[in-house]
Amino acid sequence: MTMSMIEIERALRALRLSGVRATLDTRILQAQATQQPFLETFSLILQDELDRRRSRLTERRYQTSGLDERVTLQDFDWRFNPKLPRQACFELHTLKFITEGSNGLIIGKPGTGKSHIAKAVAYQATLHGYNVRYVEADSAFAQFGLASPDEQDRQLKDLLEPDLLVLDDMFLARRITDAGAELLQTVVHRRYKLRRSIVVTSNRVVQDWGKYLGDNTMSTTILDRLMHRATLLEFEGNSYRLKEAAARIARAA
Repeated sequence: MTMSMIEIERALRALRLSGVRATLDTRILQAQATQQPFLETFSLILQDELDRRRSRLTERRYQTSGLDERVTLQDFDWRFNPKLPRQACFELHTLKFITEGSNGLIIGKPGTGKSHIAKAVAYQATLHGYNVRYVEADSAFAQFGLASPDEQDRQLKDLLEPDLLVLDDMFLARRITDAGAELLQTVVHRRYKLRRSIVVTSNRVVQDWGKYLGDNTMSTTILDRLMHRATLLEFEGNSYRLKEAAARIARAA
């Protein structure tokens, strides 16, 4: 029995084939106009459905990542700070470090683009099928210390499960709570054993981490696991934020 277009529409809706539904009218007209063979038309319709599903999965990965903007390396002004480790940034952007279970440490002065590079790598990872979790490190550690035991379990799970974890602006507040320090140690240790990657950005040189953690032994343990399989990128130069602020003042004058 031949189905009417209304019945086909209902069937596609029931089967949740939104990609087919979105392009079916166009594909029918295309087949009629070009006398396209059935298998060619059918393969195009299937590809439409696959494309729609991939697009929705990619969007879902972004929405659950914690990222607040879709930044790329193309957006970055490399000319302003020519001494930045450009080649190392692009190498990180290839995402090979995720397949290897390696880490990235981006250390340097405030405003030099560390967060931009970390976010660009994280966004690239969502586009390539990786589950990502981006957090502002100090806020995440502070929230953990105030949470109930059940909520702490959920937060820990959120930091352990993704393929890539980005801890942005670590030690921005100089000192984190004991609960936050223990969380950091647990996350680094367990992700190290699972070979799941971490990207850390910080204004603080790694030699001072013991001071901010309040425990040199803990700092050594964390750094040992972070840096065993890691790329260290050191950012020097002027502040992009100060540059943008100066430009705004000049425009307003």
